[in-house]
Amino acid sequence: MKWEKALKYTRKHKRMIAVMMAGVIGFACFYSADASVIKDAKKKKNEAQQNLDNINQQINNIQSEQSKVKSQMAAYDEQLMSLLTDMELLKTDIDNKEGEIDQAKTDLAAAQEKEQQQYADMKKRIQYMYENGDDTFLDALVESEDISDLLNRVEYVSEVYSYDRELLVAYQETVQQVADLESQLEQELADMEELKQSYDQQEASLNQVINEKKAQIADFDSQLSNAKTLASQYASTIRKQNEVIAQEQARQEKARKEAEEKAKKAAKAGTKTSNSATTASTDSGTTTDSTGGSSSSNNTASTDDSDSSSSGSSSTGLTNNGLNPSYSTGVSGSSVVSYATNFVGNPYVFGGNSLTEGTDCSGFVSLVYSHFGVSLPRSSYALQSSGQAVSYENAQPGDIICYPGHVAIYMGGGRIVHASTPSSGICYGNATYRTITMVRRVL
Repeated sequence: MKWEKALKYTRKHKRMIAVMMAGVIGFACFYSADASVIKDAKKKKNEAQQNLDNINQQINNIQSEQSKVKSQMAAYDEQLMSLLTDMELLKTDIDNKEGEIDQAKTDLAAAQEKEQQQYADMKKRIQYMYENGDDTFLDALVESEDISDLLNRVEYVSEVYSYDRELLVAYQETVQQVADLESQLEQELADMEELKQSYDQQEASLNQVINEKKAQIADFDSQLSNAKTLASQYASTIRKQNEVIAQEQARQEKARKEAEEKAKKAAKAGTKTSNSATTASTDSGTTTDSTGGSSSSNNTASTDDSDSSSSGSSSTGLTNNGLNPSYSTGVSGSSVVSYATNFVGNPYVFGGNSLTEGTDCSGFVSLVYSHFGVSLPRSSYALQSSGQAVSYENAQPGDIICYPGHVAIYMGGGRIVHASTPSSGICYGNATYRTITMVRRVL
């Protein structure tokens, strides 16, 4: 009878252990399923994070390139504004030059008319003398009352001849001077018209470049918009996967605690049963060594903390009167002028850097001064800021005369030497043939 009770107890104890093992195995299977969900969510999250990092780098690169293009476009806009200002001044100069040419033509017509009138009057007087026998001197001798009267008559005739001749020569010289002036003005106007064509080409080129830059910026805007849309989608994916991971970890922790609680209850129940069986056996007088083993399993599921990720998408005219600064070098302005005149007659070549093979206005100035060890910018705009400002009335040989988009070397006496235009080449000219914007002293 005692043997049957002991056997019954053993069977009951085994069932309890089986229940506990089933609980542990069930929890392990549940945890395994949860771990698979978390692993999949983390994989998706990491992929989205990598894509987000890549797209943010693309955004940074696009914004950097866009910033560069905007800076370039700002510089081109500034050049265009300077060019348009120069074109406006040049238009004024052309209008003034056309007025001077019209006045020169009027003066030339008047001088030619006076020349022809003087010539006609002279011919009439000569004709009159010949028609009267050309005996002027004989009449003077016969009709004179005394020697004084005779001398006066002879002197008068000589003076008439001299007066006519001198007056005619003077008129002829005037006509030639006015004709030369008209020719000079016509050449200066031609140079300005040629310069205007160059300005028009520069304006068209700048506008084309600016439009291209605007198109690039618009394309960058489109790329940025698309990239930011993708970045938003990737960030949303990361947030969703973080939520999945957090939810699964919460479920896993809850299941672990429930399993532990069940195991504790089962172990407690097993201990009570073992104690009861032992007591019953002792009371019956039978000595039985019973070892009740209680096992508790403290399964600790490894959990992963959800990663927190943050991503961000990076986001004059002339100067004032009286300016006459002192010289700062030992170079003579006359020496500079003398050297520059050696190249008169050589060609004008835009962007050229040879005083013999060809150069443009700023190249001519910088190359001439470099011969004397004076380093100057290779741009007519930059040259307007070189050295020190000088009033035109104080300009000396070797100073630089600046015009809108053009520069020249002052020779003194109101004259300049400069690389003018492709048709004129390196030549002499009048300093005031155009509006002077600045005079600079670099010696």
